[in-house]
Amino acid sequence: MVRGILCDCVRVYRRNDALSLRFRVDTGPASLPDRQAETGGAMQTVTDFPHKVNVTEDMAIVLSDGCRLSARVWMPEGAGPFPAILEFLPYRKRDGTTARDALTHPYFAGHGFACLRVDMRGNGDSDGLMEDEYTAQELADACEVIGWIAAQDWSNGRVGMMGISWGGFNALQVAALQPPALKAIVTLCSTVDRYADDIHYKGGCLLNENLGWGATMWSYSSRAPDPALRGDWREAWLKRLEAEPFLPAVWLRHQRRDDYWRHGSVCEDYGAIKAAVLAVGGWGDSYKNAVPQLVENISAPVKGIVGPWVHKYPHFAVPEPRIGFLQEALRWWGRWLRDEATGVEDDPAYRTYLMDGVRPASWYDHRPGRWIADPAWPSPNVGMQTLPLGPGTLGMGASFATTLASPQHCGAAGGEFCAIWLGPEMPGDQRADDAYSACFDSAPMAQTDIVGAPVLRLRLRSDRPQAQIAVRLNHIHPDGAATRITWGVLNLSHRGGHASPEPLVPGTEVEVTLALDHIAYRLPEGHRLRVAVSSSYWPMIWPAPEAATLTLTGGNLDLPVRRAAQGAEWTFPQAEAAPALRERAIRPPAHVRRTEVDQRTGIVSLVIEDDFGMAENLDHGLITGSVAREVWTIHPDDPLSARGVCHWTQEMIRDGVHLRTEARCEMWSDRNSFYLNAEMEAFDGAQRVLHRHVQDGIARDHV
Repeated sequence: MVRGILCDCVRVYRRNDALSLRFRVDTGPASLPDRQAETGGAMQTVTDFPHKVNVTEDMAIVLSDGCRLSARVWMPEGAGPFPAILEFLPYRKRDGTTARDALTHPYFAGHGFACLRVDMRGNGDSDGLMEDEYTAQELADACEVIGWIAAQDWSNGRVGMMGISWGGFNALQVAALQPPALKAIVTLCSTVDRYADDIHYKGGCLLNENLGWGATMWSYSSRAPDPALRGDWREAWLKRLEAEPFLPAVWLRHQRRDDYWRHGSVCEDYGAIKAAVLAVGGWGDSYKNAVPQLVENISAPVKGIVGPWVHKYPHFAVPEPRIGFLQEALRWWGRWLRDEATGVEDDPAYRTYLMDGVRPASWYDHRPGRWIADPAWPSPNVGMQTLPLGPGTLGMGASFATTLASPQHCGAAGGEFCAIWLGPEMPGDQRADDAYSACFDSAPMAQTDIVGAPVLRLRLRSDRPQAQIAVRLNHIHPDGAATRITWGVLNLSHRGGHASPEPLVPGTEVEVTLALDHIAYRLPEGHRLRVAVSSSYWPMIWPAPEAATLTLTGGNLDLPVRRAAQGAEWTFPQAEAAPALRERAIRPPAHVRRTEVDQRTGIVSLVIEDDFGMAENLDHGLITGSVAREVWTIHPDDPLSARGVCHWTQEMIRDGVHLRTEARCEMWSDRNSFYLNAEMEAFDGAQRVLHRHVQDGIARDHV
């Protein structure tokens, strides 16, 4: 699903941070003075560096098969050779990641690191065609690029790899392949398990982000190379358009955790990673579990940091407090790429931001709390507290039998799966969803620091062979307001694992275990906890083929409780960055998010309209703009009424050339199959130069 975001310091018009279309950075007094000690203040612009930086807009890296990749390179002046930092992405260095690149790569280069932003094969200004995400070809290309970098006369032979989201994923995956020159990585907002913890499936349930993100890539990869860099841009563009895969159909053909998903999932062999790993995440992001998993399982040098942020780099992330991420990364690069005594080995293994329990809101500019530090993960400071379920109670166990049959639109307060734009993306007051759920409330509790992944064990039976549950751990305020602390979902056919699902036997009681997402959250003294269980969670996950009635008969919650933090246990430096991108706004952004109820039919619709605006890059003159639209509809009584519709418009203008693509897709289902319909139109001026239509039907496999 899509959305827009606005905050006081950073404005990002984007669906994925990797897709940073454009943003405005204001380094003025955006942070409140009384937050200075906690946040380090507003992000500060740095212009004076030890090295002057030279930029090459289109450095050629020709692979062994003849494919030419295009790199934008920030090269420090002075006595080399220099270590290098690689970011390897499909998100277009010329107009896709320019805003965040301006803040980040000149900063590293100014401190003596050669920085390369390479467009992957088939994207941006590079040759070739793209087939899928994290393919063997993509990873082999990255390894070859690392080898090429290490062999250059300006290189000291040591390479680091960095990235957020896609770039964080492939940094881990490339590290597991052990290219000799790769000595360290910084991975942000990534995953160790492509099936269980990405945008496709969660708990064996189909995430609607599978269609939403697939629609984004269907549109995003449809754009041409910059005509200023390639004389054959039109030919390359048309080849891409003809070959561009509609990836939701690819991903939907793998509804179990099979070899397709095991490829690139570094949890298959953590020991394969030999490079030093700095893992970073955010509690407001969907990718929050990888950091503790990496700290726990990697034997190579590893450290973890998790802040309150959404899907952003921490030097310009929201909610605040931000941190001096670039300085932290410099310490990491200095130690592993230059043998400097930066002291990173002595840092705590796991530094997390313990958020204070606050009122529910669909957006926060700032989260009060404090940084805590643990010497290892699992931490000796954390123990499990078991709270049994009773008849509507949590912590006072007794026999019960609670019937659950949530309407299909339960989940509307769940927020965005991956919060990244600066709008109402976070889970709001949970009372509306809780009214459609089975709720188990604790008595008023002492102040409790919840740090880790709560685990819920349930006994239940179903009247249908296919069913699902969504579980939220909520903070209940004295007036009844409900803040979602963390959550999880489970396809009950996957109760024994994601590789070999088995249907339920109607009427037969089963025991299921569900680990919720990791979190660090302080429940205030006298407030309550609630476990809320629903049998639907729309529009986060696709509904089961039938509306099931569940009967819950027992269970308990294992709550990870940390010894109370008395104050800040760690302090980060103030956020710094290089000067922001220079650009001219042509069309301002506009964002709409609304829920509609058809009083005649009863259909409930979530409507999202995001015009990301249009702007000119003042460094090289390219004009770009985009608009995204999504509609998610369902009838409360009919899971087979579910439908998702997406439509993206992309525009590019340079020197009289005006290119536009219209990418549309939709998905619906019946009891046995999913159905996909997608259309791509491309225009050169007023002339339509391509029209593609894709239709597909894919059997449901216990989903």
